[in-house]
Amino acid sequence: MQYGFVKACAATPDVKVADVKFNTQNIIADAFKAEEGGSQLTVFPELCVSGYTCGDLFNQPLLIKSCEEAVAQICEQTKNLTSLIFIGVPVFQSGRLYNCAVAINCGKVLGVIPKKFLPNYNEFYEARNFSPAQKGVKTITYAGFEVPFGMDIIFEAKTNKNFAVAAEICEDLWAPLSPSVSHATAGANIIVNLSCSSELVAKQEHRKNLVKVQSAKLLCGYIYSNAGDGESSTDMVFGGHNIICENGEILAEKPIFKNGLLFAEIDVEKLNAERVKKASTFYYESRSIEYTIVPFVTNDSSSKLERHFPKLPFVPNNTLAERAELILNIQAKGLEKRLKHTGAKTAVIGISGGLDSSLAFLVVVRAFKALNRDTKNIIAVTMPGFGTTKKTLNNSKKLIKYFGAELKEISIVDGVLQHFKDIGHDPDILDVTYENAQARYRTMLLMDIANKTGGLVIGTGDLSESALGWSTYNGDHMSMYGVNCSVPKTLVKHLVKHEAQNLGGEAEGVLNDILGTEISPELLPPEKSGEISQKTEDLVGPYVLHDFFLYYAIRYGFTPSKIKFIAERTFKDDFSPEEIEKWLKIFYKRFFAQQFKRSCVPDGIKVGSVALSPRGDWKMPSDALSTIWLQDIENK
Repeated sequence: MQYGFVKACAATPDVKVADVKFNTQNIIADAFKAEEGGSQLTVFPELCVSGYTCGDLFNQPLLIKSCEEAVAQICEQTKNLTSLIFIGVPVFQSGRLYNCAVAINCGKVLGVIPKKFLPNYNEFYEARNFSPAQKGVKTITYAGFEVPFGMDIIFEAKTNKNFAVAAEICEDLWAPLSPSVSHATAGANIIVNLSCSSELVAKQEHRKNLVKVQSAKLLCGYIYSNAGDGESSTDMVFGGHNIICENGEILAEKPIFKNGLLFAEIDVEKLNAERVKKASTFYYESRSIEYTIVPFVTNDSSSKLERHFPKLPFVPNNTLAERAELILNIQAKGLEKRLKHTGAKTAVIGISGGLDSSLAFLVVVRAFKALNRDTKNIIAVTMPGFGTTKKTLNNSKKLIKYFGAELKEISIVDGVLQHFKDIGHDPDILDVTYENAQARYRTMLLMDIANKTGGLVIGTGDLSESALGWSTYNGDHMSMYGVNCSVPKTLVKHLVKHEAQNLGGEAEGVLNDILGTEISPELLPPEKSGEISQKTEDLVGPYVLHDFFLYYAIRYGFTPSKIKFIAERTFKDDFSPEEIEKWLKIFYKRFFAQQFKRSCVPDGIKVGSVALSPRGDWKMPSDALSTIWLQDIENK
């Protein structure tokens, strides 16, 4: 198991009702196929050894005995497999018949889990043949093995206790208080469900939603293996609808009416990180009192990681327009409240002709329109300096004029040159003083204009810049309210593009030109050709990588080596492993070194699951060291 990934398989074999020999052969064959595919955890459907639709044949002792003998045969035939395998079997115990999940590993039965909730309505009548599980775990002899019998069993990998599995059966998921609730709070991070759920109109979507919600609520992986073709069609049809889910996200789903194997990789490290983060509400029960912990052997799956990681984790693949609209409204609503609360007469914003200030300006316009305020009270200030190009200056003016805001153009050249003279700085030395003096001078102008007009200075800096510390302390780092503070750079582009498409016409043309402009603070003189000379991504690295690093480092607490591992696979066609390692090191160095800027940022709106406000999501000492994180990159 590499970096916490567990390869799982939901298997639906061909079955024949009450033909135990036929079913056993197919279960064994599929168990081998699953392991060949790299599976460490293979789940078969409910009562698959006998067939679910045997009806009153379950009252025939011969069938039940044949199933127990079949389990012994499966153990013998799979003794060289290291997957943890769950199969569905009818089990007779203490005068009662139970619908059970039997766990097998390395040719041994490890435990037997009976079903708790027996459907006895509509087409289902399980209570006619089976008894529900009782509380507690006892030891029984089954298929030649002394094993625990009961619901409260967790199977834990010997080599990695982060890999912990528990089982429930079909209707258990539909019940208000599913056994999986206790399983998860007792430490199981993967729940398997052996099911035989019939197909009806609209049931497929309902089933899928149940699995998604359960996995999200329990912060777990959920493997749903459903019976398919071969079950009796006397009154029902079964579609083999298999689902593998992780924390509300469907990793893999098999089309109905087609038996076979479904694979996916569940990240148990990611699940455990979520549980640790939410420990105050995700309560762990005492294992020692109620649960039996059974160790099992697992292979360290060497199969190639097939799981897909989006290059833009902050940007949804679908519903992008809907998501963009929601984010823009969240930003605008936050600003509306702040404007009303402070009684601000104006909103003062610096417009550079770049992406961030354009997005912030669009948000301000939305807020003013929602408040029925005249956009003339938006004071948009463009402040050309030593590095400003004609393109960005013209775009900033066009954008301001289009929305009817008040345009102020203030050159900062003379003021900054005077400042250089006052502090004794040679303007021919293009160092950090040369750059930061411009940013601080611009901020001073905005603050003083806001004071003069009874307004608020609206910050334009984004989440990616905050993570990298790519701002001038007490310069563009500061404002009176930040609307972009939790919007990463890769998402800024899509929000601006969305608004451009909404507006159309002249505004769309200007915004598209801004979208095509190099990202730059424009603090150094342009090229002789008039083009931008200072390109941010040449200096700190590609934002597409940094946002990828940021998402997995902060959202899930992945180690740098794991981030490097998945980044190399995700960006294999875009960046070399050496480039990825280089920029990953820079990310961690800058992230740690620049915390002092994040410790004193202005108020701003959180829009997503990753935010760096010291008042909310991210509390970190400014003098923490990045040593072990950098070593982790070096050691892998």
